[in-house]
Amino acid sequence: MNKQKLLIIGAIIIILVIAVLAFGIKKDGDSRPITLEFWSVYDKIDVYDELIEKYQKENEYVTIKYYKKSFDDYENELINALAAGKGPDIFSIHNTWLPKYKDKITPMPQTEEFLSLKNFQNIFVDVVYQDFVNDDKIYAIPFYVDTLALYYNKDFFNSAGIPFPPTTWSEFLNDVEKLTKKDKWGNIERSGATIGTAENINRSTDILTLLMLQSGAKMINETRTEAIFNRATYLEEELFNPGENALRFYTDFSNPIKQVYCWNRQMPYSLDAFYQGKAAMMINYSYHIDTIKAGSPYLNFDVASVPQIENREFDVNYANYWAQVVSRNSQNSKEAWKFLLFLAGKENLKNYLEKTKRPISRRDLLDWQKSNSDLTVFANQSLSARSWYQIDNQAIEKIFANMVESVVLGEEIIKGAINKAANQVSVLLMKK
Repeated sequence: MNKQKLLIIGAIIIILVIAVLAFGIKKDGDSRPITLEFWSVYDKIDVYDELIEKYQKENEYVTIKYYKKSFDDYENELINALAAGKGPDIFSIHNTWLPKYKDKITPMPQTEEFLSLKNFQNIFVDVVYQDFVNDDKIYAIPFYVDTLALYYNKDFFNSAGIPFPPTTWSEFLNDVEKLTKKDKWGNIERSGATIGTAENINRSTDILTLLMLQSGAKMINETRTEAIFNRATYLEEELFNPGENALRFYTDFSNPIKQVYCWNRQMPYSLDAFYQGKAAMMINYSYHIDTIKAGSPYLNFDVASVPQIENREFDVNYANYWAQVVSRNSQNSKEAWKFLLFLAGKENLKNYLEKTKRPISRRDLLDWQKSNSDLTVFANQSLSARSWYQIDNQAIEKIFANMVESVVLGEEIIKGAINKAANQVSVLLMKK
């Protein structure tokens, strides 16, 4: 009987060992297979193929399924899936989306195997902490940070005797006057810069926001209950209104009575105007380098840092980027966060950035990316990138565009337009 019992026990042990070896051992002791679904926009599957294969080899119990979604349908599809209690384990959000997605996200676990707040702050550039840390919790991991920079036509600059792109807005004003060409009736034949209106300028409201932030405007109050970018403040004991100044500066380029008049609502779309040689300068993000090269392969252009306000202690740049989050619906949130940290690791992120040609989000990759001439400017600017809390980025973009157009069309004066816009943003904030 004792021998029989020993044989039975031995057989059971052998079966258990075989079962464990067959299914693999998960690091935390859970042997069940896991599938993580990852949704994003813009990045094709070949961007992640190598990294996914590497992760799955190191973690054989995990299967990663990546889906590239159309930007036009992405948010509706995502919201519907999450509302139904389904959707992906991992998905991408814009850097302005945290306010409306926070309750749909599982923040990074606050355990030793993940990043502490201090480590997160040390690894990523400042704007990432600003955008994605809330209530001392980390909500997202970005793989890149893009910023507005100055595109300029080198042939036009050479012909006008301008040796370098402008580094300050005062230089920008002077260069616009030299580079703009008008016929004898005052019609614009070539614009010095694509700036001044909203509807026919790509990312017009971002440019205006950049000017506001550089001028020192505070966009909302500390409790995030009211927009205050229309308010005056003191600078060196003098009262001035940075928001009004920025709006005036921006719209002056579309005002025919101003010396810097170089743009109007009848001009072509800003991207088209630049690569067709109808504009000497344009302010935009890094992803349009390829757009311009595709539209005009032989255009002699370059990219420089966006102009700054002279005699300021530090630069201010404007950020626009996407980051990855873990869904609250995910049954495998801990494993999803492990995968995101794997992707954001230094060497793995270099692999991603080389394939996507995007600017860095990690501080320790700055020197590495400086060797890429197309992205050096954007990489440098990421350190001084800023953004602001937007309760509904699409609604705010419309409000800002309407503010600009109302001034351009003469429907509102500067003060009236900016006060109206601030009131409208405040209403959005009160609805949160």
